[in-house]
Amino acid sequence: PPRFGPLQLALAAAGTAAAALDLCMDGWVAAEYARRGQPGWAALSLSLLAAASAAAQACSWLWLRSDPPALRPAVPVALLAALHLLQLGFFFRCLRALKVGWKVCWAKAEEEDEQRHMAFLSHDISMLRLFETFLENTPQLTLLLYIILQTNKAELSQGLGISTAFLCVSWSLLDYHQSLRSFLQDKYELSLGSSIIFFLWNLFLICPRILVVALFALLWPYGVALHFPLVWLAMFLWVSLQGTDFMESSGPEQLYRAMVAVILYFSWFNVAQGRTLHRSIIYHGFILVDSTLLALAWLWGRASSEEHSYLLPVVSAALPCYLLGLGLRVTYYKWLHPNVQVQQEGGYDEVDASRGSDGLEFRSFLAPDLVNRRMQWLAQTQFPMSQPAQQHFLNGAAAV
Repeated sequence: PPRFGPLQLALAAAGTAAAALDLCMDGWVAAEYARRGQPGWAALSLSLLAAASAAAQACSWLWLRSDPPALRPAVPVALLAALHLLQLGFFFRCLRALKVGWKVCWAKAEEEDEQRHMAFLSHDISMLRLFETFLENTPQLTLLLYIILQTNKAELSQGLGISTAFLCVSWSLLDYHQSLRSFLQDKYELSLGSSIIFFLWNLFLICPRILVVALFALLWPYGVALHFPLVWLAMFLWVSLQGTDFMESSGPEQLYRAMVAVILYFSWFNVAQGRTLHRSIIYHGFILVDSTLLALAWLWGRASSEEHSYLLPVVSAALPCYLLGLGLRVTYYKWLHPNVQVQQEGGYDEVDASRGSDGLEFRSFLAPDLVNRRMQWLAQTQFPMSQPAQQHFLNGAAAV
């Protein structure tokens, strides 16, 4: 795995602090609703937070129970269970990773097993952060925008909550993608420019989606209670038909598919092997049509008063914003992708792009029991492999 140094330790600490800050912001927003005599909104905000946290904690607990014994934390099982019941499992993982990272950086623990142990922990934290962000931040964003539009004013806590939530959502996608790429050779790492474009195109695609859902809820709040389950069910069936194999057994696998379906309600997320061009076109086409219908429903149903007239230019800019996001995504895979240079040298392309190949090499892990099987499986869905590399992956997964 890539060497874990002081910079990576600082980023891990910053990520932990950001997660804690985001949690505090959510609590502050809910407390402000309660203080202003709006207990319903406070209860809804806390309910979204609790549901997202419970799903992430369930995943964390299931992963801990299925991890190799050598990688399980040296604490009593009862204490681990209590931490997860108290919704502290994710922060326990973060603090444990910081402890191992400190040991790797400053305690002269340069052994390869220690480096792999740190990589194992980091991969799980990246995935849990992605789950919790989409299960909690995106619904919270929609609720915040709905409340601001309904009241026609924005409090400081709401503005800060929206800003931190949008940044967390886009950052979690970038962090997840970089985590998957760590299974590849060093020469395939994202550059600063590639990371910025990757961050921006996800931001530009997610913003219009959340906006139109909030606008639809402004006129038909109970309509969203019907729209979300229907779209979620369609996404859940789509994910199930692609045959995922992320969790250790069929029951937890349904939980994973359910959480991925929530992500797909707001953003693209690849879960299957093979070329994703056609699946991506189908998905973005569906979301574009669905979002357009939501926006048209709001335009048709809005009152003739001038109360929300300022939203007309905002809605008009939503489609160009989404198309800009798609354009940036094409730009990323066409010119800024890390493999572009390899293609120019006669190499290969990534599955997410428009062309596929079979030459990608994964890192050679000398200790398969220290490889994060879950994230390695996801990396396999994202990137093509040569036949020897594919056999190596299967052998490693079987050994785990």
